[in-house]
Amino acid sequence: MKPKYTIAVTGLNNTDNPGPGVPVIRALREAKSFDVRIIGLAYENLEPGIYMDNVSDKVYQIPYPSSGKDIVLERIKYINSKENINVLIPNFDAELFTFMKAEKELADMGIATFLPTVKQFEERHKSVLSEYGEKYGLDIPKSKAITSLSDINRLSEDFEYPVLVKGKFYDAYIAYNPMQVTGYFNKISAQWGVPIIIQEFVKGTEVNVVALGDGKGNTIGAVPMRKQYITDKGKAWGGITLNDEKLIKITHDLIAKTEWRGGMELEIIKTSDNKYYVIEINPRIPAWVYLAVGAGQNLPEALINLALNKKVEPFKTYDFGKMFIRYSYDMIGDISQFEQISIKGEI
Repeated sequence: MKPKYTIAVTGLNNTDNPGPGVPVIRALREAKSFDVRIIGLAYENLEPGIYMDNVSDKVYQIPYPSSGKDIVLERIKYINSKENINVLIPNFDAELFTFMKAEKELADMGIATFLPTVKQFEERHKSVLSEYGEKYGLDIPKSKAITSLSDINRLSEDFEYPVLVKGKFYDAYIAYNPMQVTGYFNKISAQWGVPIIIQEFVKGTEVNVVALGDGKGNTIGAVPMRKQYITDKGKAWGGITLNDEKLIKITHDLIAKTEWRGGMELEIIKTSDNKYYVIEINPRIPAWVYLAVGAGQNLPEALINLALNKKVEPFKTYDFGKMFIRYSYDMIGDISQFEQISIKGEI
């Protein structure tokens, strides 16, 4: 008889800038090694995953990480007293640091996690990605962190336009002149703060890899894909798995050198002369992870088993040419549902 675990999952904002929560939950419901009860953790009361059928068995609203670790933990402690959570999977970059720092307190509550270490998280930040590339043998586009509008006037000393303008957690825009850099600087910093990262624009095809490391240098799974349809926010709305041994080798080598623990997404530009430039390393499972499940690697299932100290065999293969296509869908609910999550903080 399969065990049944209670899993708490964040990232229920299944919008045009989707969180990974809903596809992670879909993957967990298809797990072959265990059954699940899913506890959704939402920051906003209009996150679509709150209201979707067959996603969460129960949803609780939680405070933003900016409220402070102690306040977040107090809410998690209350939820755990009701639900007896076995594993918690945070899915946003901006919340990971809080949950990494709280790993021991969560473990004391009986809640397991499987996250990167603070060192692993900090050293792959966009603002220090060039140094990361030198340390681990990756090709990285030239980048520079800026903190004020006055820095923009000096960018032409180091960069040719166009350039990429990136937030420290999210958002990336192509800027063709200093005026556009200024506009994007103001837009991104208003939401995510500084620094803002200016990155050399490398022309080529964007390819991505979703991967899972066991924390000991072993790659449990890795599936590469090419974006086929991209939204105005730069998010994949469609993609296809690739047969690309170089992408797999880059991923395996990086996980071996860093002893990466947990989920990871590599964002890479492949140029016309077959060079691979790593432009971002996201320290968590990406929103397109269900494509990996469809290709034969249920990485969220493997992550749960790793978190619970179960033996996990690495995936050896995946299916090439598997596609995913996202779509929008109008759900009909009742105002009472909205009132319940807004007033009681749970539904």
